[in-house]
Formats: sequence, structure tokens, C-alpha cells
Amino acid sequence: MEIRVYNADLYRIGQIENQTSIQWTRKFFEAGDFEIHAPITEKNLKLFKENNIVSIKGAKEAGVIEDIEKEESDIKSEITIKGRFLSSYCDRRVIEGTVNYDNAKIENVMRELFTMCNKIPLVELGELHGFDPTISFQATYRNLQTVLNKIAKYGLIGYRFTPDFDKHRIIFDTMQGTDHSYAQNENKRVIFTEGYNNLTNAKYRYNNQALKTVAIVGGQGEGAEREIVKVGSGSGLNLREIFVDARDISPDGLTKEQYRAALYQRGEEALNEARAAESMESEIDPKTNFTYKEDYDLGDIVTVKKKGWGLYTHQRITAVKEVYEYGGGFIVPTLGDPLPETMDWGE
Repeated sequence: MEIRVYNADLYRIGQIENQTSIQWTRKFFEAGDFEIHAPITEKNLKLFKENNIVSIKGAKEAGVIEDIEKEESDIKSEITIKGRFLSSYCDRRVIEGTVNYDNAKIENVMRELFTMCNKIPLVELGELHGFDPTISFQATYRNLQTVLNKIAKYGLIGYRFTPDFDKHRIIFDTMQGTDHSYAQNENKRVIFTEGYNNLTNAKYRYNNQALKTVAIVGGQGEGAEREIVKVGSGSGLNLREIFVDARDISPDGLTKEQYRAALYQRGEEALNEARAAESMESEIDPKTNFTYKEDYDLGDIVTVKKKGWGLYTHQRITAVKEVYEYGGGFIVPTLGDPLPETMDWGE
């Protein structure tokens, strides 16, 4: 597996072929990440520099070097680089001022938010696909990547920065996965099950500690005059409440209905993040039964069946870790939602 290295302007400056391990983790709703181990050599030290960009064969994404570790002892001489994929550039930008959307298409919102921030060098908007999901929300001086991640998960729309090394540009693209589950008849079905020998070293996890069923959203105002909106339902032990402070949503320029709709949307987003987490991971040969990136890919919905666990479910592939070491490789897809990372709009 050849690792090509580029400078920040996407000009190729060299390649590495003596690495000992590559972990290349693609993610649908946020920036993926990577980790590469290689021996310490003059060439590797020269290429593995902060902000340089790495790419591997067949990858649509590329990563920017953010972490460098060198270790030398009697038994080891190794350099390890880590970083995130290029869409992490959004983490370097803040949406200035206040943005307000009322039932707007999420794909259009993502593209517009990007253009409103200080320009990210080399990045251009890609094709508009016309995806249908919509959202209503307001945000003031928020981190661009945090907002993109949130609305991507809300609308089930992924995004990535795809490098075009020939033209020295990066394309901001949005995507929706394809349904390959057993529950549909339009596309080729993809099933992960012991019977197909594609469910090896499986790990299933369910956790409902973060689950909330009702969001009490507090808008502007004080005491009894404060605007309050409740979202969701539940009773008895099934009632799990959360309070959401939404003072940052301003009613200025909004009708009463629009303001309450924005508060309601904030509550929906909070409940969307406070779901029970259910996920399955499994080591898979990328060419066994179904071919990775041909029959299924990141963002697609597939069927998982594990008879011994009584598990039969249709799940989205939200992440794929590609591992290359010892002359071979395998992938570890994450199906479903892993334990969520709590992200407050106030961050």
C-alpha cells in the first residue's frame, strides 16, 4: 500500500512504502481520521510534517497530518502520524453572526454555511444533488464543523472534502447512502451474517444511558415569562426528560410561530442526539461475498443477521475502518450509531 504525501497546496512531494501499519477510518457524518506507523528514516522525517496531506490508493478522502510522535529505543525506531480527513478544515472556521433557517433544505444549508465563513483555501462547492431533508434552526457564532456534523446527522446526509490533486483543488460534496437492506427490492441486497462468513469477530453494543424522550426547551425571557416549548412524549419510567437552554435563539425578525418552531427544532435536535446507541462492528474481508466500495460503501444501509444473538436489523454504515498491515488488509465497518458524543450548541 503506497502512501502519497502532498503539501498543503496539493502538490505531490513524495511517497512512502515502508510503513508497518495504516488505519484509515472513514466516517459518514463527520471528518474521518487516520493513523500511520513507519520506521524513522531521513525520508520519512522529511515527508511526515505538520499540515502535509496523505492519501492512500483507492481512497476518495485524504488526511491532514496533525499529530506526530517519534519513538526510539533498543527495539524500536518508529514515527507515528495521526490526523483527520480534509473536511476537518471546517473545524478551523466559525459561522460569524446569526444564521436563521425556516424549513430549508439541509444540503443547501450546509453549502451556504460553508460559503458564509472565511474562505478555506482550495475548497470549492461540488454538485448540488437536490436532497429533500429540511431543517429549521438558528445559530450564532458557532463552529462550522460542529454545526455541519449536527445537521448532517439530523438529515442523514453525509459530507466530505474530496481532493482533486491534478487540478489542486478540494471539492465539498454531500452524499446520501443507498439502501441495500433486505427490506427493499430496488437495489442489490447486502447481508452480513455468519452464513456468509462476513460477520467475524463481531461486537454488538446497546446503551440507553443517554436516552431522553422529552426535551423542555427554554427560550428567551425570565421566570414565568420565559418561552417554553416541549418536544417528545413519554410517561412513567419511559419518560426521560432533558432541559435545553436555547436563549441563544433570538426572536428578532421572526414571527411568534417561527420563533416557537425554531425552539421546537432545537428540542428535536437534542432528542436526536440523546438516543439509545445501538451499533455492530465486525472484521470483514473487503472481497468476501460482497465487495467493499462496489456492492456497498460508507453511508449505505445493509442488513445484519446474527441468529445466536436474536439479532436481525437494518443499519446504516456510519464508519469504516480500513486496516493495512503485515502485507494484508481488512475492514471494520460500524453499523448503526455508536455511543454519541454530546455536543452542545453553546460549544
